[in-house]
Amino acid sequence: MVETGRTGGGRASTMKDVAEAAGVGVGTVSRVLSGKGQVSTATRERVLAAVRAMDFRPSALGRGLKLQRTNNIGLIVADIANNFYGEFAEGVLSAAKALGKHVIVCASGEDPATEREYAEVLLQQRVDGVIAFPTGHNTDVWQGARRLGVNMVFVDRIVESFDVPTLMVDNIGGSRAATEYLLALGHRRIGYLGGPQALTSGQQREEGFRAAHHDAGAQVHESLVVRTRFTRDTAYASALRLIHGRPAPTALFATNNVLGEAALAAVRDSGMTVPDDISLVMFDDVPWAGLVTPPVTVVAQPARRMGVEAARLVSAPDQPAPGRPRVLPYEFVIRRSCRPWHEPDPLPGEG
Repeated sequence: MVETGRTGGGRASTMKDVAEAAGVGVGTVSRVLSGKGQVSTATRERVLAAVRAMDFRPSALGRGLKLQRTNNIGLIVADIANNFYGEFAEGVLSAAKALGKHVIVCASGEDPATEREYAEVLLQQRVDGVIAFPTGHNTDVWQGARRLGVNMVFVDRIVESFDVPTLMVDNIGGSRAATEYLLALGHRRIGYLGGPQALTSGQQREEGFRAAHHDAGAQVHESLVVRTRFTRDTAYASALRLIHGRPAPTALFATNNVLGEAALAAVRDSGMTVPDDISLVMFDDVPWAGLVTPPVTVVAQPARRMGVEAARLVSAPDQPAPGRPRVLPYEFVIRRSCRPWHEPDPLPGEG
């Protein structure tokens, strides 16, 4: 039993302390607190008086060890400061509240060791389910969770060696739509600022980028394809390298909001403007994207809806068997960060 009250000596009180103070057995205290079983009115009042005097609160964990449920959900996101994960968490919290559940939120920072630590803590807390943006490692921990009967839902990433219900946005379609838009505006030197290919979203968004070029009969300039980490300093340095690459890009496609922010900062710090000098499209819609001048064209993910769906799925008494990932639609939002591009005519003696 996790101790949640205090004895006179400052030590956390236990159910045994309550029983001794009330002059009854531990089983009687348990029946009073659970509301199950026969207890006389006088005995019940004596136990409750002892509970109040000791400020004793039966813990959810203690009840869960007996009932095999705590009504708690664990949520492991990658970066709580990232607006996408914040909106997703809001969706989870809203749905969980409606379901009478509580949520324990953790952030892995895309670090497998941190993910393992938080996953093990959540399992020790006997959560009923875990929603995670997995790093792709720690399969043994997730297998252990499954053996314990813990429901699991993965979001945004597929772990090939571990099959669980998975929610994703249409990464390929969204990336293809953004690239097709830039190609239709006449851009042929499109810089791609993407995340690690080890992540499912990174693989799929690059796949959509390349597919759009292929369908248009356009060449992907490999020197303008840059993959980077989602830390702001690294993303900014990668964006600078991309902007000043050869050939120089006329448009940029940043594949999440952290990379989009870095790209916008790099453009401005280089003395350039959007869209006069370079067009910009970003995967993710965040508040600042509609507030900057000019507002940024985006592929919007239904982050909050994804959170609601994940909470409902992980809380289902009969969780559906793993299968193909459930793919939610994107929305392509055109703003003013892109303009048509026409290659200048070569100077005399060139070409």
